[in-house]
Amino acid sequence: MSWLATNTFVTFVKGMTLPTVVSVYSEAGRPAQASGESSGWVWLTHEAYRAPHRSTAWELASGLTGFRHTHRASDPGRVSVESVFLASTPACACPHGQNYMVPHCDEHPFQFAYSRGGFVQTYFNFGMRRESRRAGGTPDLLVRELLDAGIVGRDTPRYDADPVFNADGTHTVRIIADHFGLPSPPLALAPAR
Repeated sequence: MSWLATNTFVTFVKGMTLPTVVSVYSEAGRPAQASGESSGWVWLTHEAYRAPHRSTAWELASGLTGFRHTHRASDPGRVSVESVFLASTPACACPHGQNYMVPHCDEHPFQFAYSRGGFVQTYFNFGMRRESRRAGGTPDLLVRELLDAGIVGRDTPRYDADPVFNADGTHTVRIIADHFGLPSPPLALAPAR
């Protein structure tokens, strides 16, 4: 994938300081490879693997926004902490099937999850029309943007004209980045066409 190094997880968090997020991930056995802050978000990247006997990376990103970590929020008056999790792992080809909304295996988490208030609001895999299988508390959070881009919906002429359109999910990642105002580092998105 061109938007992030292959087999990398990136978590963006709004409402916590960078040292706090790095500390939470280190405590969970997931030390940051790189980290930073920009545009009101803190972010960190780490290798795509599961720490033994610990939460998966996307569960940890969701957990950051919940009650357990309320005391760690940078602004105690803030309504809730938010997180966006992205994985540049390939879509799962495990025996359960790559297109259903169940965790398939530790190495292939959902490629996108947005959490707020301790709950996953929306999550899905991307590329090759996988975005049409969304789940979470608000699964249609990004549906207008995905429809407008021709990524989901009954009428997807871009896929019909080019079967490998958005195969790696780059267009979807751009929509996610634009919707949430995610900073460009660590995402290396090419300019929109």
